[in-house]
Amino acid sequence: MAHKIPQRTARVLWSLSKRQHGVVARSQLMELGLSSEGIRHRIGKGRLHRVRPGVYAVGRPELTRHGCWMAAVLSCGPEAVLSHDSAAALWEILPAERGGIEVSVPAPADRRRPGIVVHRRTIIGPADVTRRHGVPVTTPICTLVDIAASMTRDQLESAVNEADKRNLTDPEALRSAVDKLRPRPGVANLRETLDRRTFTLTDSELERRFLPLARRAGLPPPQTRQHVNGFRVDFYWPALGLIVETDGLRYHRTPAQQARDRMRDQTHIAAGLTALRFTRAQVRFESGHVEATLSAIVRRLPV
Repeated sequence: MAHKIPQRTARVLWSLSKRQHGVVARSQLMELGLSSEGIRHRIGKGRLHRVRPGVYAVGRPELTRHGCWMAAVLSCGPEAVLSHDSAAALWEILPAERGGIEVSVPAPADRRRPGIVVHRRTIIGPADVTRRHGVPVTTPICTLVDIAASMTRDQLESAVNEADKRNLTDPEALRSAVDKLRPRPGVANLRETLDRRTFTLTDSELERRFLPLARRAGLPPPQTRQHVNGFRVDFYWPALGLIVETDGLRYHRTPAQQARDRMRDQTHIAAGLTALRFTRAQVRFESGHVEATLSAIVRRLPV
């Protein structure tokens, strides 16, 4: 009975473990009043299970993916945060890490941990850190910079698209943030990728990606870069009365841009044309949706 803890303390411990996906740090247990002997007693009784140095699972040893991430962060100290590929997986920018769990700690710290890739860094600050599902983690923008250093352009484009699709950031905000960052690995690669994908996607590259989708949907070759009803359009099928327009950004077009888009579409519709609008990111990353939409239009038009 000497190791029994007050009922209120037990409730606090249980609540803490739930918020932390089933794990607690040794330092947290001691702050709640447990002694080293009390911790050993609970390990012996199967109430605590050591999962990492100084970190224990409460109740049962099995951990969720979030529990594994939380345990890794707790084992690296109070200022540690999930980062790089692991942060990208937590944000769902990447489906999974390409290696072990990655954690960032302040530069003076030497916290090597088995099974954890520990990054010691000086330039990460409060603005780079947040929480997601209770796990301390680098912000989406900081995470994208970190993973940019070790990604190909196509991989990075896909990650930026996922962040955009999940409303974590948008290309304009990301590009603006990159300009304000101090030089560090990943910044130049991310800036170059954003400039290429978001702001300088060429007509020829758009055509190279879009035309095979139109062909597979059953459409004949379109006219490109034509003026119709006073507007320059991307793709035009005069015999079908079909226009396809593309936007440079996936989301977050300004109200003025949206108003111009509506006016263009309304003008084409009033002239008896079918006007479709896709984002260039959809053409690049969601080709199946684009092709399916075109196929549905083909079935309605006299091809």
